[in-house]
Amino acid sequence: MSGNQGGINAVDEILQKVDLAGIQDERARECIGLLLNLIESLTADLRKAQAEILYLRGQLNRRKGGGDKPNQPKDSSGPASQSSEKERAETEQRTKRGKLDRVRIDREEVLKLDRASLPPDAQFKGYEDVVVQELGFVTDNVRFRKEKYYAASTGQTYLAPLPAGYRGEFGPNLKSLCLLFSHLCNMTEPKIADLLDNMGIVISSGQISAWLSGAYPGLQEEKQAIVEAGLNSSAWQHMDDTGTRVNGENQHCQVLCNPLYGAYFTTARKDRLTIIDVLRNGRERVFRFTEEALG
Repeated sequence: MSGNQGGINAVDEILQKVDLAGIQDERARECIGLLLNLIESLTADLRKAQAEILYLRGQLNRRKGGGDKPNQPKDSSGPASQSSEKERAETEQRTKRGKLDRVRIDREEVLKLDRASLPPDAQFKGYEDVVVQELGFVTDNVRFRKEKYYAASTGQTYLAPLPAGYRGEFGPNLKSLCLLFSHLCNMTEPKIADLLDNMGIVISSGQISAWLSGAYPGLQEEKQAIVEAGLNSSAWQHMDDTGTRVNGENQHCQVLCNPLYGAYFTTARKDRLTIIDVLRNGRERVFRFTEEALG
């Protein structure tokens, strides 16, 4: 695994050094850019697969009683084996309790027995709780009937506005779900459209592409509002950057965050002025000259 990791790091270094601008042939430059993007995508998939393999190995070793070390010997004697079984059972109980602590209960339902099916001397002894996780994935299509008035004195028609967050033919939750499918689940736009069509949502992959590419201004406004609230939420901010490729060109992904939020910006450079622009949430630069600066 360490050898593969070294190879991946070497690929990253090569990708960072490639200068597509130096290739004169436009067709060759475009083909090489596509190949570099493909290599970067496959490298990310390989990293993810390696992390999953390591996690599954650790889980398998723990189930075998070997702890986190894959080659740790086990004592096969009777008392030690019984002790291991007891410790494993206690560990599973703690894990289960910890899991239930993280499950949010949305509703409670009391399940009743048919009294007629019970013996006459049966006594009520309370309840036994069982937590079942479930997800409802259903449509919530709404026909808004907006009141309309006409005033002859002004010659204008007045319409009731849509609720906050609604714009166009699709609701805010649907737009957020498309972003989640794309960025968290790595689903392509046609696959997202297929899934939504299967659920009864009539939408084109072009509309989804417009949301994901930032053509829909409401998403950018929402991001700016989140960043502005995050900047005002704390006296300090944390920043970091990592290399990223945009259409085959080397650029930088700026990460701006604190414990309450996180935001990402793609920039062509990472110099001082770029960092200031990110910290100012893209507002126009303002230069202030004091008497000390003039002196």
